[in-house]
Amino acid sequence: MRLLRAQHARRDREHPLLRLDLQRWRQRLTLSLLFIGFAALSARAVYLQAWHDDFLEGEGEKRIQRVIPIPAYRGMITDRRGEPLAVSTPVESLWINPREADPTPQQIQALARILDRDPDQVRRLMTDRSRAFVYLERLVEPHKAQQVKDLGIDGLYAKPEYRRYYPAGEVTAHILGVTNVEDQGQEGLELAYQTWLSGDPGAERVIKDRRGNTVESLERIKAPKPGRDLVLSLNQHIQYLAYRELADAVSQSNARAGAVVVLDARTGEILALANTPSFNPNSRATFSPERMRSRAVTDTFEPGSTMKPLLVAAALETGLVQPDTLIDTGPGWLQIGDRRVTDVHAKGVMTVAEALQVSSNVAVAKIALEMRGEDYWHLLTRAGLGAQPKSGLPGEVSGRLRPYASWRPIEKATMAYGHGLSVSLLQLAHAYTAFANDGVMPQLTTLRRENQAIGTRVMGAETARAVLAMLERVTQDNGTAPRARVAGYRVAGKTGTAHKLIGGAYARDKYISSFVGLAPASDPRLVVAVMVDEPMGQYYGGLVAAPVFSRIMAGALRFMAIPPDAPFDRRSAPPGAEPIMPEGV
Repeated sequence: MRLLRAQHARRDREHPLLRLDLQRWRQRLTLSLLFIGFAALSARAVYLQAWHDDFLEGEGEKRIQRVIPIPAYRGMITDRRGEPLAVSTPVESLWINPREADPTPQQIQALARILDRDPDQVRRLMTDRSRAFVYLERLVEPHKAQQVKDLGIDGLYAKPEYRRYYPAGEVTAHILGVTNVEDQGQEGLELAYQTWLSGDPGAERVIKDRRGNTVESLERIKAPKPGRDLVLSLNQHIQYLAYRELADAVSQSNARAGAVVVLDARTGEILALANTPSFNPNSRATFSPERMRSRAVTDTFEPGSTMKPLLVAAALETGLVQPDTLIDTGPGWLQIGDRRVTDVHAKGVMTVAEALQVSSNVAVAKIALEMRGEDYWHLLTRAGLGAQPKSGLPGEVSGRLRPYASWRPIEKATMAYGHGLSVSLLQLAHAYTAFANDGVMPQLTTLRRENQAIGTRVMGAETARAVLAMLERVTQDNGTAPRARVAGYRVAGKTGTAHKLIGGAYARDKYISSFVGLAPASDPRLVVAVMVDEPMGQYYGGLVAAPVFSRIMAGALRFMAIPPDAPFDRRSAPPGAEPIMPEGV
């Protein structure tokens, strides 16, 4: 046996492949390669750490350092006395990276309860691995955001932001406007003064961990520059009063909508501008095109008899008539071609002042037909009709005032009492400031005016005083607007009642009721214009709009401490439920 094993071993040693010493050669090659590799790595490590360490630092910083924006505080909006109307409050926006999130069912339920969301919707958002960034909720109150963060959900982050808050809510919504979720102005003065209010965001360098949490703040690269504050011409007390009285009137008359404008007659400052229906700028659930329309600025309507004072002013300017000029209104109607202009009641012969007092369509139509169309047109254009009022509010409209060369006789007649042209309520109120300033119309502004207003002369001083005196008769017992009176003050103004124009035709049973007035008539300080759209039941301007004017004007005069100019007796106080003089429509 021993001999056999010896023979096998000798035969194996004699095999040609085994005679080569390959095992030792492979060991040496492998050891050599390993040594060379370790040497290269060591040399590279020494190079990077000793001579080129900035590369490693840069790569490390790329992975842990971030430059994050610092939101800028939006400027505050205040009324003329410094009362805050729009302020920015700190909030947080919550977002999640679904690829990092692995919430428990209990965490999802708690999160949905805090955010008042559907748990199934939250679950779908947090388990959608196809996305790495999903907003859970924008502009969350800090205490609620902290409750969410306390849940300890992986992949959930908070981003500091600011949200706009409007203390007066729907009362000032249309003039202030609103901002979007990015704190950018979208409507009203927030949009018009976006650059002024917005400020400039800053930047900060921070260290973040792999989950995106800020570990350390390294440096502030750029400090945020807050937006500038904006001081409006608005008087918050008058604004509240105007909105309250308008809302009550629209509700009581079951009207479709309404608007009010209050102007400082001397400076052209907008003291109040209210619309109804309105919206709450603090709640996006109330946003809708119908509610967000600033009707006093963006909507036009045929002004009806509120145009008659401007027609009379144009006639006085040309010398065609005087306040005591007699006009024969005949049987109460006037035939012009195949059309007829009518009054509610036949008045026979009356003076121009009486015609304005009782709002006679026939009388002003006869005056218009005797005038050159261009004389009336030029006065209307000087009064701002047919052009944007340039108040600074977005959405201003020009209205409609066709060139006088295209007026037919019937159109000259109807335009005398406010049919065939259209205006916004802001335009109409602005035009009446000329009667308060001896014929000069001050430029409108939504900002508190520090300097003297720039004015445009619309008519002569004597003409303006004469028309103002005639307008004061409108609020007396035989006029169309005794319910516009204010106890202790002399009031001048004019009613307007017009069929509503719908689809190019006049609706038989839909009206626009309006009133524009000034007080105190001895030295006018305020102009108030009221428009009620589609009142139900009573529709005359003297019944629907004039009482709203009276209550707003009375409160505004008290707020501004304007002294009375009339005795506190029955002649200056609004009457009770006595019938009023109806006007032609």
